[in-house]
Amino acid sequence: MQTLDRRNFLQTAALGAAALSRAAAAPPPIRLGIVVWVGPSETPDSVVARVKKLGFPTCQIGLNALKRSDAKPLKEALSRHGVEATAILELGPGPMVWDFYQGPLTIGVVPKATRRARIDAMKLAADVAADAGIPAIHTHCGFVPENPNDPLFAEVVEAIREVAVHCKRSGRMMLFETGQESPITLLRLIQAVNTGNLGVNLDTANLILYGKGNPVDAMDVIGTYVRGLHAKDGRFPTNPRRLGEEVPIGKGKVDFRAVIRRLKDVRFQGAMTIEREIEGDQQTKDILESKRYLEKLIAEVYA
Repeated sequence: MQTLDRRNFLQTAALGAAALSRAAAAPPPIRLGIVVWVGPSETPDSVVARVKKLGFPTCQIGLNALKRSDAKPLKEALSRHGVEATAILELGPGPMVWDFYQGPLTIGVVPKATRRARIDAMKLAADVAADAGIPAIHTHCGFVPENPNDPLFAEVVEAIREVAVHCKRSGRMMLFETGQESPITLLRLIQAVNTGNLGVNLDTANLILYGKGNPVDAMDVIGTYVRGLHAKDGRFPTNPRRLGEEVPIGKGKVDFRAVIRRLKDVRFQGAMTIEREIEGDQQTKDILESKRYLEKLIAEVYA
């Protein structure tokens, strides 16, 4: 009897040690990153090096005047610095005005004047993503009609389907950033396109900035489709012509603890990408403060 007890004890201890070892080796459930752009005077290497210097393992990256030949230097830069790009950002050519009056006329694939050029730009981004080993592209669809009977809704569905089918040929995902449309409209769009490779990039501030809701409640509608996030904060609009104000994380209306809890509920395993829409030294300062703030919350929620 004593021998059996001792054997059971040793087996239990071994299993416990193995479990602890696996837990210690497991990656964090949510990886942090930042949104970066390769401007006209920059290179993928210089931009990715900055991501690494700031201590982030991931990024979402956009490239001005994107070309197919950008894939090789981008892939090499990511490998050299040990950074994972989770998506290529692509909005396409043409003017974009981020407000309530000109926005519906200029953003995404809703405006007919720029629709074809933007479809082609997103298809090119998918090709670059495939060549560079990046799993997704990411965009704003625009002010998608809330009324599914509006003929414009069907036009947007067909435009997105063309891009999504192209993405699917190379195994890429297409992610829609929240903001201009309500969560239920975005869900309707995803289900109408129905290509199986569509997901949501939940911008935690945009639903607030556009007065469309908040990210915690949005998870009830689109939570199972969330494949990435923009960690950003903001306040509701009070001027009917202008979006709400973007502010540093922790200074606005986003309940980040509740957002992270909802991500845990849906077993999200991905990247939370910090976006601060200012420039200069203050942007870097805010990003690093946000990094510490989010790391603490993630550790507490997943404890």
